[in-house]
Amino acid sequence: MKIKKNHVALMLIFIFCISIIHTVCAQKNNIKNDVFWNTKDGKPLNSQGGGVFKFSKPVDGVQKYYWYGVNYEEADIYRNAPYVTLPNATFKSVTCYSSTDLVNWTFEGDVVTKDDVNKSGRTWVGRLGVAYVKEMNKYAMFVQHGNEVLIMLSDSPTGQFSWHQKINMEKMIGTSNTGDQTVFTDEDTGKSYLIYSYGKGRNKIYVSEIGIKEGKVNLLDCTQIFKGESREGNCMFKYQNKYYMFASNIYGWDGSFAYYLIADDIRGPYLPANDMLIMKGADEDFAHVSQTGFFFSVKGSKQETIMYCGDRWANFAGNGLGYNQWCPLSFDGKTPYFNSFSSWNINAKTGEWNVAKDNNYVKNGSFEADRRHIPSPVKPVQLELTGWTNEVIEGNKISLDTLTSPVINYFNTENDRKIVIGEKSLNITDKINFKRKTYQTITSSPYVKLEDGLYTLTAKIKNTKGFKNLEMYALSDGKKLQYDLKDENVSWKTISIKNIPVKKGKVEIGFLTEGTSKASCQIDDVSLVRK
Repeated sequence: MKIKKNHVALMLIFIFCISIIHTVCAQKNNIKNDVFWNTKDGKPLNSQGGGVFKFSKPVDGVQKYYWYGVNYEEADIYRNAPYVTLPNATFKSVTCYSSTDLVNWTFEGDVVTKDDVNKSGRTWVGRLGVAYVKEMNKYAMFVQHGNEVLIMLSDSPTGQFSWHQKINMEKMIGTSNTGDQTVFTDEDTGKSYLIYSYGKGRNKIYVSEIGIKEGKVNLLDCTQIFKGESREGNCMFKYQNKYYMFASNIYGWDGSFAYYLIADDIRGPYLPANDMLIMKGADEDFAHVSQTGFFFSVKGSKQETIMYCGDRWANFAGNGLGYNQWCPLSFDGKTPYFNSFSSWNINAKTGEWNVAKDNNYVKNGSFEADRRHIPSPVKPVQLELTGWTNEVIEGNKISLDTLTSPVINYFNTENDRKIVIGEKSLNITDKINFKRKTYQTITSSPYVKLEDGLYTLTAKIKNTKGFKNLEMYALSDGKKLQYDLKDENVSWKTISIKNIPVKKGKVEIGFLTEGTSKASCQIDDVSLVRK
């Protein structure tokens, strides 16, 4: 009996150790959005407006990913006090990070400094990418620099980049500068390209091959691939021999739909001609409250995964936490689909990905996707908060009539933002007595199943007196659970409903309110997470 007990004990220890190892591995592969990222050694990772590149020539025989981006002086200020939106974008350096798994990043250094680019005074520096130029055995960085494009060179991916030349785009496109730009490398051909927009109005998009001209790194040609609605955040990827050109709305620092065109050749024609499509899934929360930044192709042993790498300019837009929002794409034939996750796992070796257990399934749960007071009669014209539906049972209709319609989002004060995330929250009020239902239906997507199981619904709320009914609820498979608030909450209060049985891949979550004239309630940071 003693031997058997020892065997049982050893087996239990073995199972426990395997469990720990599995958990650690899962964490290693995890990409978590809506948070500020750190390097492997726990230091702030600051990289905005750049790109990730895998060069065909491994350094020291090890294939690594290199991530370049700008570190703005405001990045750590906002990280440490995200209740104040900052007015300026002050260049500090271009950072370089390396990784073997796209999750754990090592800081390689500041490869461009203020002294390198501010020789003639302080100017805008941003929107950059790096290409390997085999004819010179150099790494070339293309950077927006004031009203022109700066090219800098380095002998290695992690070395200091030195001034090579500035190019004026006037002769090529009619403006001296590019609107927005990224660098795209076609792994099948080894050729790199600058993807960029017209400098004034940004209503045209171009592709130029990067190469050698008159002994210097330059742009070899110029092909216009789009003319129409103004766009920015221009970037590209290649999937199954097709080229996908992406861009966002002209919304400044705010999040946007992700628009795209498709072509069989990098120089086009891109279809539908001059009429960009909105990527499905990205319309539910403005691409996880981000702007198109760049894409990266993970070509694994089992599958290829295209990673959308969105810029969330939170330090200048105040629209949440985390500067980088990375999500995987799925495809129905050649049609891309945006999978909006707060937490997911990627295996860089196999290319496989899955949803993490701590993912928040609520879309636009912090109400930061919308850039204006809603309803908005101006760009973008919209009646509803992105991802949410309002059903007015009694009271004024939600409409573009600014005299009668309730405003359904609230702009948080600085004190609010010390407790809740971002500039905006849900606003439930009216000038007359009202009864309203504000809800979101969460279902399995074509590519990700909403698993049956127990979930927890959480939100932060504050409210005045005057509510006959104020409840948060979850409804799935005919069973409803609710949390009733009966008293006034002058300060933000966290409420939750635990053990919500979600079945058949569908759950409705929301808020039911019945209030008297001018009673008001604000709600923020809504999450639905599986236990």
